[in-house]
Amino acid sequence: MRKAVFLFQKIQEISVVKTLISIIGTTGIGKTRLAIDIARHLGTEIISCDSRQFFKEMKIGTAAPTSEELNEVQHHFIGNLSAEEYYSIGQFEIDALKKLGELFQKNENVVMVGGSMMYEKAVIEGLNDLPEANTENQEKLEEIWHKDGLDGLKLILKDLDKDYFETVDQENPRRLLRAIDVIWQTGQKYSDLISEPKAQRNFQTIRIGIEAPREIIYERINSRVDKMIEDGLVEEVKSLIKLKENVALQTVGYTEIFKYLLGEWDLNYAVSEIKKNSRRFAKRQLTWYRKEENIHWVSFQNSKEEALSLLNNFGI
Repeated sequence: MRKAVFLFQKIQEISVVKTLISIIGTTGIGKTRLAIDIARHLGTEIISCDSRQFFKEMKIGTAAPTSEELNEVQHHFIGNLSAEEYYSIGQFEIDALKKLGELFQKNENVVMVGGSMMYEKAVIEGLNDLPEANTENQEKLEEIWHKDGLDGLKLILKDLDKDYFETVDQENPRRLLRAIDVIWQTGQKYSDLISEPKAQRNFQTIRIGIEAPREIIYERINSRVDKMIEDGLVEEVKSLIKLKENVALQTVGYTEIFKYLLGEWDLNYAVSEIKKNSRRFAKRQLTWYRKEENIHWVSFQNSKEEALSLLNNFGI
C-alpha cells in the first residue's frame, strides 16, 4: 500500500512539471510572430530575453514588438527599463525566474523569446559562479578601449579565447570587457567557465529554433534595417545622443547612427554598416546555435504549423 501511495505521488509530481517553450533563431527571422502564435494557442504569456528590448526608449532600433503585437498576448520584460539604467544578466536571471514562478502558478506552459543567447542560457540553465569585476582590470581595459577602440579589445579576447570570441556580440564592449576581466582573474577560458554544469531548473524547457537559408536571413536583415530607417530610427537615436556612452546604447543600430549624427559618417554608409554588423551578429548566433544539441528546428516558411505539431508530440 505504501509503495502504491509513493508511486501515485511520483506520478503527480511528474504530471505537474511545467514547461518553458523557448523560441530562438537569428535576428529578423520571425521569432516574435511565432512566439505570439504559440502563446495565443496555449493561452499563456511571453517572457522576452532580448537584452536590448528591455529599454523603453529603443523601440525602433531593437525591432521591439509593436503595440498591436503587445496587445495580442501579455509580454514581460519589454520596455520595462530606461536606457539610463544598468541592468546585468545576473539581475535578469533573478527577475526572469521570479516572473516564471508567478506565471507557472496559473499556466502549465510559458513562452520565452529572444536572440540574446546568454540571456536565454541564464534562464534555462543558470549562470556560473563567476568573480565580480576587478577594478584594476576594468580600468586597464577601459584605457585600452578608449585608446585602441573595440578592435583593441577584440584582439585581446580573440587571443585569449577564440571560441567565445566567435560567439560574443563583438560590437558590445561591455561583453568583451567582462570576458577578458574574468579570464585575467581566473586564468581559464571564459567559454570553459560558462559551459560548466549548473543547478537543474524545476521546469522543463523545449527549445524551438527557426531556420532559413543564409541568403534569406541576410535579405530579411537588410529589409528590416531599411524599415527601421523609414520608421524613424535616426530620430530615435538623436533623442538618445546624450546617453551614447551608456551600456544599453553600445549596440548595433545605435553606434552607427551616432557616428552619422556626429558627422563621422554619411547616412548611407551608416545604414550599410548597420546591415553589415547585423549580418555579422546573425552569423555569430548561427555559430552559437550549431553547438547546441537540444534545439528542435522548424522552417521559417511554415514555423507555426511545424512548431505546434512538435509541441503536440510532447503532449502540449
